[in-house]
Amino acid sequence: MKRHQTTLTYLAACCALLTIRAGYLGPAASHIYIFKPLTMVFIILIAVQESFNNLSRYAGFILAGLVFSLAGDVFLMLPSDQFMAGLVSFLIAHLFYIAAFTAGKLINLSWSVVPFLIYGVIMYAVLHPYLGAMRLPVLAYVAVILIMGWQACNRWNFSRNTFTLLAFLGAVLFIFSDTVLALNKFREHFEAARALNLSTYFTAQWMIALSIKQKVHL
Repeated sequence: MKRHQTTLTYLAACCALLTIRAGYLGPAASHIYIFKPLTMVFIILIAVQESFNNLSRYAGFILAGLVFSLAGDVFLMLPSDQFMAGLVSFLIAHLFYIAAFTAGKLINLSWSVVPFLIYGVIMYAVLHPYLGAMRLPVLAYVAVILIMGWQACNRWNFSRNTFTLLAFLGAVLFIFSDTVLALNKFREHFEAARALNLSTYFTAQWMIALSIKQKVHL
């Protein structure tokens, strides 16, 4: 990893830790408002620097996904209830990630969809009784994020290198992070949720940002 990547990664990690700490020990509002978006800003800067040497549609789509993720973070941390705006922002982010992982082609059909489909059915069944008016929006979001993970898996299966693996692992961590968030919000609050959700979320975005460095564009 180059020096500038190491520096930005270190800064992102520090801001992520401060965000998680503020959620448990405070002062929650002031510190989270600063450090949560700042973590994503540093991750976006990593992606921007990587895109200078790897100009491609892949890089452009990943950058757009990261920017919409930042917007989603801002909506979700506001004191007023902006959950729907945050959900839509992240849904758009995942659509950009899907566009990146499919590299402008149609969605690749394969048997790798099966574990994602099973996971989605189980998770939605677990959440369904608690969703109320959010059933359709959550169903749409679950479908999109699982397609995102599935296409990241397909890309790695087709071109097994470090960078497609980073994108795939990032996608899996993103799915896990959102699972924790959904269970904590809709089913039952648990104390470790914030740490699990944010640590896996920021790691996922960092991995996806680094995947821009890949040499093969499918």
